Amino acid sequence: MFSAIVAMDEKRGIGKNGGMPWHLSGDLKHFQRLTRGEVAAGARNAVIMGRKTWLSIPEAFRPLSGRFNIILTRNTRFFVPEGVCVASSLADGLRLASENVNGEVFVIGGQEVFAEALRHPDCARLYVTRIQKTFDCDVFFPEFEQDFEACETSSVYHEGDCAYCFTRYEKKARSQV
Repeated sequence: MFSAIVAMDEKRGIGKNGGMPWHLSGDLKHFQRLTRGEVAAGARNAVIMGRKTWLSIPEAFRPLSGRFNIILTRNTRFFVPEGVCVASSLADGLRLASENVNGEVFVIGGQEVFAEALRHPDCARLYVTRIQKTFDCDVFFPEFEQDFEACETSSVYHEGDCAYCFTRYEKKARSQV
């Protein structure tokens, strides 16, 4: 089982020109807290991301510390620092994660990777930061409400001119017929 974690605006926008069109320190802290997790000593969680998401992270913060980083790309010559793994597909990334971590696995973007993750039968949970504003985005999170239901929503937080909340979704049980 694995989870996906994303911040999105009111129209499910998640990015613009290879970056995020907002900066919410509370959301970044929430992301770090969840993806690092509370794992046993010597264990760590994994983050799986597409190449564009990797490149959108400022170099000073790559790889994401305290987590096993897996980059999805079809480019077999894509250079990554020591300790970071490259996989050619989500299935390969999930296999690498299962072989190298005993904590949680999080898919963290981008659009194509999220779409594939949501179709995967082992995607059990979504952590969504819902930003109560619309931005000029060119990348969007896929529709998911038909397969996932909200289980827990935080209070509303305010930062600058943005209001946002954190919602956890669980995959709906398939009806037995």
